[in-house]
Amino acid sequence: MTVFASEQRLPQRRALVFLEQGGERTITVLGSRLGPAGAEPLPWQRLAGAAVYFAAGDRAALERARQGRVLVATARALDVLRGSGVAVDVLVRSGRDRGERYEPGWLEPPPRVVVTTLGRDGGYAELAGGERLEWRAEAVADDEIADTYGAGDCFAAGLTWALGSGRELAEALAVAAHCGAACVRRQGPYGSQIAG
Repeated sequence: MTVFASEQRLPQRRALVFLEQGGERTITVLGSRLGPAGAEPLPWQRLAGAAVYFAAGDRAALERARQGRVLVATARALDVLRGSGVAVDVLVRSGRDRGERYEPGWLEPPPRVVVTTLGRDGGYAELAGGERLEWRAEAVADDEIADTYGAGDCFAAGLTWALGSGRELAEALAVAAHCGAACVRRQGPYGSQIAG
């Protein structure tokens, strides 16, 4: 993976995380969410044919992200997705986090797949044609849970990678579940990542 970044001379958000002994967390965020702007001098053309996970950015960045062969987006970006007219292949939402709600009809065109995560209970994917796929979460023992912070983004990143590598949705969901479980086993989302 290659990271391309631009400098924004704005204050970074700050977060205060309350972590329970069992690894569950509550996050208080101060400041505005920062994301790329489509006008920034980034090599946007490199997105053509890539798998893209849209977590934040402005409408122009979203439009540029659509160049990707696969576009996965988080429901946290609904403020940008709504009214954009950009077709999202997969929308990832949490069935437990109110900040990641999505209801049918909120996006036009609708996503081809809506994935709902349910933490330890796995989750399900609803396809535009009405088909529903369920998956089980990878088992993580209570004493293995270090922190749940970042598990959803690790899940979405794994899903994006797996779909981008040509895996079918059911297999991609299993890869994503493995990525989310790997995150839960370590302190914070920034430790070493899984390989393969």
